[in-house]
Amino acid sequence: MDTVTTGWPTAIVRWIPACLIAVAVVFDLVTPAPYTGDPLLAAACVLAGATQSLRGTLGTCLAAMLAIVALVLDDDRFVNHHGVSDLVSVALAGVVAVFVNRTLNRYGRRLETVRGVAEAAQRALLPDPPQRLGPLAIAARYDAAASEARIGGDIYAAQATPYGIRLLIGDVRGKGLGAVGAVGVLLGAFREAADAEPDLPRLADRLDRALERHQSGSGGETQLEGFTTGLLAEFSADGGTLDLVNRGHPPPYLLAADGSVRALEPSAPDLPFGMHALGGVRSVPDTVDVPHGATLLLVTDGVTETRDAAGDFYDPQARLPALGPQAGPQQAVEALLRDLDTWTGGQPGHDDRAVLAVRRD
Repeated sequence: MDTVTTGWPTAIVRWIPACLIAVAVVFDLVTPAPYTGDPLLAAACVLAGATQSLRGTLGTCLAAMLAIVALVLDDDRFVNHHGVSDLVSVALAGVVAVFVNRTLNRYGRRLETVRGVAEAAQRALLPDPPQRLGPLAIAARYDAAASEARIGGDIYAAQATPYGIRLLIGDVRGKGLGAVGAVGVLLGAFREAADAEPDLPRLADRLDRALERHQSGSGGETQLEGFTTGLLAEFSADGGTLDLVNRGHPPPYLLAADGSVRALEPSAPDLPFGMHALGGVRSVPDTVDVPHGATLLLVTDGVTETRDAAGDFYDPQARLPALGPQAGPQQAVEALLRDLDTWTGGQPGHDDRAVLAVRRD
């Protein structure tokens, strides 16, 4: 364990124990005999154990012990036994510091192992899409709200099929392993059915049925209230035509080459995936022309429901034009995320965020 992660600069944290030792020595020298700086020496030892490596902790404890020995000898405190208690208190603080350091070290290694497993699971479950499919350049970014977990319930996928290049983006209701299970079901169903179903409505029905089967075996709240908002997109072979089926998801945004932005709202609302049993008429796809150089930006509600300090939601259609034209899909994703940080003042989001950008070259 090198240091414990804090909001302070690492260099400042590392120097605090040394400063405490210096202050303790000065305090002891300039104050009358009944007053001593040994509590500061003890605090320096414990703080070093929580913020430094084992070597740094041992060095700080040794420096504190040398300081208290020198001060005790200088004041001749052994005569009234106060010096002995001062030495014992600093020595005990050193023992506690080493124990704290070793405990945090074991916890840190365990946490890194868990984070590594979660990150590997995320990459296996939600791999990065190919950077290019036909005439389309693609980029994606996923940020889990629980940064230590690095895994969540947002999904995206891109796949070349006999019927065109198809995209999926979605947001599973809920958190935890239940949401991760639904992500696996939907991605598996999409990868299989995208090559088999000739149109987007039938593809959406396949995803509906797959999610309903998953929910029926889950029971409890998941069976009654589990659903996933999602958006299916299909580019024609030349990338010039785009079909969209929106199932209760935030609309995608079409970024023109001149920097203008248009939200592609669905012509008719539809129910999210997993609510097929409620009935209703399934909406037909919306068709959009995609000019050369335009970028389709698909997001989850972790983007559109991000609030600023005043509590206002982030609006990509209003904010993105000010960022200007972007050179490619990766630049568009990065520009959006930087603007989100500006919107929130650098505060972390409270929901997972997924962004998928597709540019027609």
